[in-house]
Amino acid sequence: MTAEREALAARVRSMIRDDRTVREVPMFGGIAFMLDDRMLVSAGRDGSLLVRVDPRNSEGLLLRSGARPSVMGAGRPMGPGWLTVDPEGLAGDEDLLKWIGVALEYHSRQHRP
Repeated sequence: MTAEREALAARVRSMIRDDRTVREVPMFGGIAFMLDDRMLVSAGRDGSLLVRVDPRNSEGLLLRSGARPSVMGAGRPMGPGWLTVDPEGLAGDEDLLKWIGVALEYHSRQHRP
């Protein structure tokens, strides 16, 4: 496990507050945080964050600092709704909390427990 991934995962753990259980699962080369068996975010080995967002909001969210479209493997785009935020875009806790909020907002609209 890389120091960058573990440091980011610890920050995410401290920020996700939910009455339901959040599970951690190795996925996409990182530590995915799952709520209701759906991924919210994943801490990447390089300290980047994979974020599940509303595909309709992807373009606007790409304007945020450090955000880019997610790719899997050798340049295969994951498609709208999957963004990667580079470590520079996660420098402050407020930055990370905003991205977690975006993922939680999308999750709450997509999944009703």
